Amino acid sequence: MACGLLCRASFWLCVGMRLYVHGAGRPGRQAWPEQDETQAVFADHSVHSDMQAKVDAIVEQAPAGPAVVVAHSLGAVVAALAATADRLAVSHFVLVEPALYDLARGEHAIEAHIEAMTTARKLAHEGDLYGYWQIISPLMFEDAASPDRWVRERVVAERFAALPLPWGHAVTVATFAQTPTLVVTGGWNDEYEQIAARLSAAGAEHLQLPGLGHRPQDHPQFNSLVSGFAHD
Repeated sequence: MACGLLCRASFWLCVGMRLYVHGAGRPGRQAWPEQDETQAVFADHSVHSDMQAKVDAIVEQAPAGPAVVVAHSLGAVVAALAATADRLAVSHFVLVEPALYDLARGEHAIEAHIEAMTTARKLAHEGDLYGYWQIISPLMFEDAASPDRWVRERVVAERFAALPLPWGHAVTVATFAQTPTLVVTGGWNDEYEQIAARLSAAGAEHLQLPGLGHRPQDHPQFNSLVSGFAHD
């Protein structure tokens, strides 16, 4: 029994704590249903609509020592900003479909997405939330907006319209240059693949786990990939 406890303690001393940072969708623990709670912190920044407040939130919840930071989508921007400001101790980065648009500006898919989002946000600011949703629903969820579902989906549209945009934060590849970094994508979206390519060109490892769209962290192989990477 004592040996088992000591072995487990030694294991986690080697690989470190894991800090999971969710994206724009499910908050906190809900965003990581397939991940083990052992030696893990599931940060929750969902109550904040300001990017700096999101950074403050994950810094406050982060482990005291260096952590394996596993960040999804918008959460990768939050984690990157915290690390760039030297407010987050990171042993390894695992970036899951990271919305690090600043890294791939100039790429056609990136610019097309930003243009569409800019148009949608303008509609939302003018009070046309359904017009906003007509652009966002197919863009983000691959599903056309429908008046029949609007009563149910309005609350989702309101929440997404209030989120900080993931570009314009001056994030660069330098943030990840000195830290072992794994990028995991689903192979379904040109934007995330272009972002991954920029990170890969700067030294990151890039792997695809197809079949689950924007949530490759739900893939059966994801946890073993992260464990293997954190051991290297």
